[in-house]
Amino acid sequence: MTLRSLPAVGVLLVAVALTAGCGGDDADPSSAAPSVSSLSAPAATGLPVAPTPSAVPSSPAGVAPPPAPRSVAPSAAPQGPAPRRPASPPPVVLPQRPAGAPGAMQVITAFRAAGLKVPHPKDRSVDCGPDGLGLGCSEIVSTDAVTVYVFPDETSASDIAATWGGQSYRRGAVVLNYLEARTPAADRPRYEKVLNNLD
Repeated sequence: MTLRSLPAVGVLLVAVALTAGCGGDDADPSSAAPSVSSLSAPAATGLPVAPTPSAVPSSPAGVAPPPAPRSVAPSAAPQGPAPRRPASPPPVVLPQRPAGAPGAMQVITAFRAAGLKVPHPKDRSVDCGPDGLGLGCSEIVSTDAVTVYVFPDETSASDIAATWGGQSYRRGAVVLNYLEARTPAADRPRYEKVLNNLD
């Protein structure tokens, strides 16, 4: 035995002694030093194992990996064309004036025939309200001198005339209103006389 082989023999003796101290050949194989293959099998130990560098997707430094694609819910199928709106609003339906009562334009025409001023007549019947739910009237014609209201019944006409007090005059279902007019108080009896003479 040469001097060169002494260290090798010493190492061999130490290895044999360690094996004998751990139980020799009868020891449990699981107590043996772990091999490379046992480290790479996570199921053998039950402990989480860090992924190997080859299992991690690589991306450039400072660049986030692309997001996972999102599922898009299918859009609702169109249910045909949208309903078309009418080209113009439905006409306003007003209550009928009572039989035998003069119309508002008929009263204005009688005033003009009697030589009374009725400048700028304007049909404002739409102001009675939809289905007569505004003032509940049937017709309105306004002028710069007087406004003529026709109601569907005398009770409604009487109620409105009482509301307007001394600024109105009522005969049957027709009410003359002076609130918005510039009719001199001295001329009002002339308008009222013409209205009273209408059949």
